Amino acid sequence: MILSLIILYVLTLIYLSIADRFRTHTTILAVQGLLLFGIAMARLHSFHPVELSFIVVETLVFKAIVIPAILLHVINKTKINRIHSASTQFGALVMSIIALAASCTITYYMADNRTDMIFFGVALYALLSGLILIVLRKRIFAHLCGFLVIENGVFLFSMAIGVEFPLLINLAIMLDILVSILILGVFLRRLDDNMHTDDSEALTSIKD
Repeated sequence: MILSLIILYVLTLIYLSIADRFRTHTTILAVQGLLLFGIAMARLHSFHPVELSFIVVETLVFKAIVIPAILLHVINKTKINRIHSASTQFGALVMSIIALAASCTITYYMADNRTDMIFFGVALYALLSGLILIVLRKRIFAHLCGFLVIENGVFLFSMAIGVEFPLLINLAIMLDILVSILILGVFLRRLDDNMHTDDSEALTSIKD
């Protein structure tokens, strides 16, 4: 069960590298939230009410519902649709495959009985996928999606080291992400109204 969910999660990361619409990015992030919820529930050995409630809020509610809803709101407000350049799709796919191979290699050489290496490898791949998305894409919205993918990788890292989640740390991360999305949502809307673009290159002209 867990292995099937992990494989599906890896496939979402690969598909994210070639997706050319921001609505597709949002859908993938929602699916990842659902997959993380399923993985976390299957990973638990005991159903403590507090821990169970936190997992439901962080994955099912926040990652699968709240974040996609906010992202869709930003898309509708700014009228952004496609990735700035489609020419980087093949390069992003190649880099994503290389990142997957690198993650598998690093995981193999870092095998540790105290760590679930499958979760470690997938978490590392998620971190690299987020970085690739940030580096290769010019639009701020794509950078935000990459940041969220990295945050999902951090969540998987917490499961790699055991089933007991650091509640305070995850709560802080969740609140930080929410505030970041709200701030960027307002920023993107104002930037689009004044400059009709959300490319990161345009940030340099704001100070003028």
